Amino acid sequence: MRFLTPPSPPPAAPRRPVETNLHGQVLRDDYAWLKAENWKDVLKSPRKLPKELRQHLKAENAYTEAVLKPLGKLRRGLVREMRGRIREDDSTVPEADGPWHYFTRYAEGAEHPELCRREGPSGDVAVLLDCEALAQGKDYFDLGDAAHSPDHRLLAWSADDSGSEYYTIKVRDLATGEDTALSIGQAEGSIVWSLDSTAFYYVLLDDNHRPSRVMRHRLGTDPTDDALVYEATDPGHFVDVDETQSGRYGTIVIADHETSEVHLLDLSDPDARPHLVAAREPELRYSVEHHGDRLFIKTNADGADDGKIVGAPLANPGRSQWQDVVPHRPGTLIVSHVVFRDHLVRLEREDARPRIVVRRLGDGEEHEIAFDEETYSLWLLPGYAFDTATLRFGYSSMTTPAEIYDYDMEERSRTLRKQQEVPSGHDPACYVTRRLMVPSHDGELVPVSLLHHVDTALDGSAPCLLYGYGSYGTAISANFRTNPLSLVDRGFIYAIAHVRGGTERGWRWYKDGKRDKKPNTFKDFIAAGRALCAAGYTSPGRIVAHGGSAGGMLMGAVANMSPDLFAAIVADVPFVDVMNTMLDAELPLTPPEWPEWGNPAADAAAFEAILSYSPYDNVRPQDYPAILAMGGLSDPRVTYWEPAKWVAKLRATMTGGGPVLLRTNMSAGHGGASGRFDHLKEVALVFAFALAAVGLAETKT
Repeated sequence: MRFLTPPSPPPAAPRRPVETNLHGQVLRDDYAWLKAENWKDVLKSPRKLPKELRQHLKAENAYTEAVLKPLGKLRRGLVREMRGRIREDDSTVPEADGPWHYFTRYAEGAEHPELCRREGPSGDVAVLLDCEALAQGKDYFDLGDAAHSPDHRLLAWSADDSGSEYYTIKVRDLATGEDTALSIGQAEGSIVWSLDSTAFYYVLLDDNHRPSRVMRHRLGTDPTDDALVYEATDPGHFVDVDETQSGRYGTIVIADHETSEVHLLDLSDPDARPHLVAAREPELRYSVEHHGDRLFIKTNADGADDGKIVGAPLANPGRSQWQDVVPHRPGTLIVSHVVFRDHLVRLEREDARPRIVVRRLGDGEEHEIAFDEETYSLWLLPGYAFDTATLRFGYSSMTTPAEIYDYDMEERSRTLRKQQEVPSGHDPACYVTRRLMVPSHDGELVPVSLLHHVDTALDGSAPCLLYGYGSYGTAISANFRTNPLSLVDRGFIYAIAHVRGGTERGWRWYKDGKRDKKPNTFKDFIAAGRALCAAGYTSPGRIVAHGGSAGGMLMGAVANMSPDLFAAIVADVPFVDVMNTMLDAELPLTPPEWPEWGNPAADAAAFEAILSYSPYDNVRPQDYPAILAMGGLSDPRVTYWEPAKWVAKLRATMTGGGPVLLRTNMSAGHGGASGRFDHLKEVALVFAFALAAVGLAETKT
């Protein structure tokens, strides 16, 4: 740990206590002042951060760089190494839409992609949108959506240039390559065209950064005259627009983490009004695909926690009309579904293993697409076509680079269209991937996916990077990642703990890791670490824990609960100030998050549950491992002050260990740096920190 010996004391964060009385208890927050009073303005323009706060964050960044300065050569070497695994002039497999084939490509050395098309499979390439050029001179650039009009003459696109997820929508004339004068700001980013190519639908954010209003813009009109199509009045529900695979209907989706409601928009009607599919019911979730005069609806209705698919008449699609097409099977989660002219396709997951199931609509005959590896990832790539027997999907494992297939759903044959290239070389035979099922505190078996080099000794001496998330029902895929190879090649075990709060083992797995059962998430992660030690993969004090966002909350919790297990903790944009955030209904995500965590202001039981694990509230006088917390100044999801407050309280409370470091990206939000190579600098920082924490920082770079 000598590389991480601080050269000077860390920046001082003075205590300025603020007290809150709630449910008969007093909450004291010494560092509430780190939250800017004008935080809404800061999201829109980070330059408006008050001077004292900016100076504090910059001082923290300078301190972190000073502590990690001896790792400079290693960090630069890691960037070169990881960049060497990326094909710089890469491109996606073209997707046909009528006469045109659309695809994305990167020029060599470019941070951002070009959106392109060609006429037919071999026509000349036309660049529709050069994101590298659009990003020039900007510290941050993120393309939100890019939707070409049905007549292929126009491209509506959205972009965010601050990291705050406020997108601006523009329209480009593809004949001239020039944008029109139209500019719609404060948008969520998604775009759906009308079939006559004269209008499009989009979503506006309200003053609290919540997507709440669906608007229709008619080309050639002033956007201030845009028609309001739908407005959500409940701040606990977000709104999104999308379209069915058939292309005939747009969908307005109103949802939180437990409940959803869908309205259809007839895209052939220039003045379409929303058509409700099924009225909102507490904890009823559903999503919709269109097929002729029917809808196919994936839902949890009637106790189908892991999902089923029902059919309903388009003209009258309410709950009373739903008829089972694919019945519920407990433990088999239906992740998603898509409908083509002759086939219904669903992606399922059981015990963290995915499969694709294809059903012929004519006779109901089904067959599966699966692979033989012990642990792997599958995903659907539906494309633009509806009248097709070809399904495009992706496959990879922790040892196998991504492969893109076109699959003939009638012939049951697959054609490899693309295999991910690793320019610096990759031999899958040099690596081992495994799936373990390890017991948690209550006997539940937690899946753990792991990767190691074939030459790594499994005698407990290897260090381990253990990754976890465990919230919102999100499942972490065991897919191929080139960056972790930089650790694995240096002797690390790379492991993913599929803890409760995700859906790797079905919806029950999610429900057992939320609200009052949230501690299961943390205990599962700790159990996974201890099981890896017991099996000889690693040892206590040799594990580096890593998680981000809600996974950063997991990092804060396990640091409090079991600090001796870890050599270090890396928390990306960590949601660690759970209590204060859930008490602030003005924050963008708070009302929609209450179904996930509970509302501590209104519910004393939720208050007690959150108070029992909220990482910031449970920092205690004990030795902590080395901790690296990373935030984004313009992050609307996990605001910058959460990691800043956590770090300040850790330093003021801990009795030893560390160091505790904070790095805030002053020009990015939740996802960090937006460029594909700039992002590697942040990964290299994490990996160098991990290597130093286990004494491998001098390893050959």
